[in-house]
This record gives sequence, structure tokens and C-alpha cells, in this order.
Amino acid sequence: MTALDLSSPVAVVGTGTMGQGIAQVALVAGHPVRLYDAAPGRAREAADAIGARLDRLVEKKRLTGTERDAARSRLTSADTLAGLAGCALVVEAVVERLGVKQELFRALEDVVGDACLLATNTSSLSVTAVGGALRVPGRFVGLHFFNPAPLLPLVEVVSGAATDPASATRAYETARAWGKTPVACADTPGFIVNRVARPFYAEAFAVHEERGADPATIDAVLRESGGFRMGAFELTDLIGQDVNESVTHSVWRSFFHDVRFAPSLAQRRLVESGRLGRKSGQGWYDYRDGAERPAPHTAGPAEAPAYVVVEGGLGPAAELVALIREAGIEVGEEEGGTDGSLVLPGGGRLRLTDGRTSVELGGVVHFDLALDYRRATRIALAPAATTPPHALAEATGLFQALGKEVSVVGDVPGMIVARTVARIVDLAFDAVDRGVASAADVDTAMRLGVNYPLGPVEWGRGLGLRWVYELLADLRDLDPSGRHAPSLALHRHTQAAEAQEDTPS
Repeated sequence: MTALDLSSPVAVVGTGTMGQGIAQVALVAGHPVRLYDAAPGRAREAADAIGARLDRLVEKKRLTGTERDAARSRLTSADTLAGLAGCALVVEAVVERLGVKQELFRALEDVVGDACLLATNTSSLSVTAVGGALRVPGRFVGLHFFNPAPLLPLVEVVSGAATDPASATRAYETARAWGKTPVACADTPGFIVNRVARPFYAEAFAVHEERGADPATIDAVLRESGGFRMGAFELTDLIGQDVNESVTHSVWRSFFHDVRFAPSLAQRRLVESGRLGRKSGQGWYDYRDGAERPAPHTAGPAEAPAYVVVEGGLGPAAELVALIREAGIEVGEEEGGTDGSLVLPGGGRLRLTDGRTSVELGGVVHFDLALDYRRATRIALAPAATTPPHALAEATGLFQALGKEVSVVGDVPGMIVARTVARIVDLAFDAVDRGVASAADVDTAMRLGVNYPLGPVEWGRGLGLRWVYELLADLRDLDPSGRHAPSLALHRHTQAAEAQEDTPS
């Protein structure tokens, strides 16, 4: 099954920001495009807006004047649904209400032919439910574009329970022909991106609620240590707190209140107060005129230790040993050590966070996970109340000698980056094993859909699945709600990876 021929008309119903974006994508790809909106005159206004965007593309030399004129000639508006007769594909981008969408598609079936592909751009509703009342449900798919549709490459191609595989394939190949990167997924709550991404927000909010750190510090650590493009607080302010919370609630309800997807009380209070982010002028941060962005906690200068002793393997932080040597600090190694510590001259111990608290390990100083310790510009440290001040000072001086800013945070298990990444990895493996999508498509979706620095399956394997599993298991022991409990899928993959390592080559 191949992509739709470029001569085939494509219709977009709903001409808000997303609808206009989808229409522009199909139009620039070469299709005749028809716009329809239930609000009188809205479709014509949308056509004018798309035309203006085409003009800007010419100004930016992304289109030629000839290409713009040809595209404009292919764009029309329809005053009624009947004007969409003869279309080969209709993409819906109307309000996220199940009844409204179902009524629309039932009406469309009376207009278009049985061979017409019908698609919903829903991000939160069940594709199966939207198409469940159709006379020919096999031709119904989800085509979830990301905003802004002309710029973001990812499209989730969602197969409902009744979707014919040939229809899904045609939708997939059409999205690819439009210059997008499609990923195939099953109809489960949140699809790929909105399912796997929930811990990115939830763990940051939880650390804040546990009084581990303020939003500015958490965001800085996620960016400068974790490698994420934006922190959770600034990102949800950009998305809109109401929009982000609505998606979280939708996924949580759809999974029958699974605690792994539970919403944040702190975010609920933010929404209730009307602080919705950039669009309202206030969210986690203040965007009003004259407001200053709060700075992350950054420790003052401390003296670097003369030497450190490495006991055991440092796991995902093993690169630190070379960095310490390069900084001119003597490194000793204790033969037979198993606890994975950096022992400081004053007797303090530095350990990569493992899901336990610093206080339960006798006052060690935990440090957080980094995507790349060489490139990271900030490291978070978590001492216990019982940690001697000189131990924290030596730990701070050590990382400062490596060229890192240091943020001291509360003694929260798993810290910030480690617990966030571990949970994302776990949900990714769970999604793969449940048949939501392939491992490759999950990784592609998370890199392109939300700009993660690595796909979570690749990230988990790079960290070591045993490390991820044990961190979550330790978190589970401290949080009996089950939110951090490692999935059966992660357990299976961890065991399989270790069995493969043990197999003689």
C-alpha cells in the first residue's frame, strides 16, 4: 500500500492552529486541500492565514514564488461538509470531545466514498472510540501531528482496534511522503509520546513537593546535567499548565487511575489559581513586565580535594575517574571495592544516587546522573542532615574543579535526573512489551516529539538496565504507593540482557 497520489484531494476539518498547520503540510507536499469549519467564514479566514504563511516561506527562501502560487491555487474552502465529497483523505482537528468527533465522522460517511481515509488528530481520546460508530471503521486511523505541524517532524500513526492494516499503512506512507517522520503505534492512552513522557513532569513536580529543590534549580539540573532541552517547569509554562494537566488527567483516567500516571497536586493548585504559564503571565515563573527569572541554587566556591580514592565501579558515572585525573587530582583505586564510592580526604563518600536516601547510607553525599559527565555543566549533590560540612565542601570542590556548577538539593531518593530518566526508561520498555510500538519507534517518537537527547530504550541500555531496575526498586521500597515500581517488562529485559552478557561468545 502506497501513499496517496498527489492529485488526490485532502480535506481538513477544524481550522484552528493545528488544522491550519496540517493543511499547510498537505498543501506544500502537493495535494489539493479543502478546508471546512463549522463556524461560518472561519475556513476562508484560515485559507487567508495559510496564504500569508506561504508568503513568509517565500521571504525565507523555503519556497519559490511559483511554488507558492501553485499551492494557493490548490487551496479552497468549503461552506458545507458536502463540499468535501471526492476527497481521498479527511483529517479532523476539532475540539477534543468524543461526542463532537463521533458526530462529525458519522456525517462525513454520508459525504465521502467508502475508499476515503478518515483520520483524527486527537491527542487524548481513544481512536477506537472516535471511530467506533462508523459504518466502515476499518478506514479510520489516528494521525497525531505535533504543534506546530509544519515544523515538527513527528506524526504518530495510530491504529484503533478496528483499523484495517492497509489503512494504517497508507496513512503512514502518506505522512512520510509529506516529509514527516511517522511512527506506528497502537491505540492506548497517550499513544507513545504522551504516555512515556509523563514522568518527566511528574518527577520534577514530586521533587518540588518533597521540598527537594525549587523549580529554577530542578529545571537547571534537568537541562545542564540531564541534557534535556527544557526543564519540566519552564516547559509546562510554555505548553500551558491547564493543557499539560489535562493530558495527564486524561492518561491517568484512561489507565483506570494507575498511580504511575497520577497528576500533581501542586500543578492542580497552579491551574486553580489561574496561573497557566506564559499565556496568563504567571505559572511556575513570573512572565509579567519587569519580573526577574529566579536563578538556580548554585554553591559558592570550595577548595578541590588533593586526591580521591575510587572504591568499586561507578556504573554510569565511570567517566568521572578520567575527568578527575585530567583536572590534576590524584586518583587512587581500592582493589576489591564493591560499593561504588569516591572517598574524599576527610573521609566523606560520594556516590551516584541509587534510589536510597543519603541519610540511610550514613550521611554519604549523593550526586545525580548526567547524560554526559564530560559535557554536563551542572551537577546536583544531595547530602543528608547528618553529612559533615567538610564532606559536602570537598564534594562541591571536586565537581567545581571539573568545571561544573554545583546545586545542593534535598535528600530526596533518586534525586532529579536519575529518577526521571529511570521512570521514562521503564515506561518505554513497558510500552514496547505491551505492543504499543517498536523500540525503534518509541525512541524516534521521544527524540522528535519532545526533543529528548536520547531515545529512552537506547538510554536505558546505555545506563545498564540492572542499574535502572535497582534504582526503581529502591524507590519502590521507600514509596509503597507503587508509582516507582519497576515494570515486569523492565525485569524481563534486565534478565535477558544479563543472560546475553553471560553467554560465551
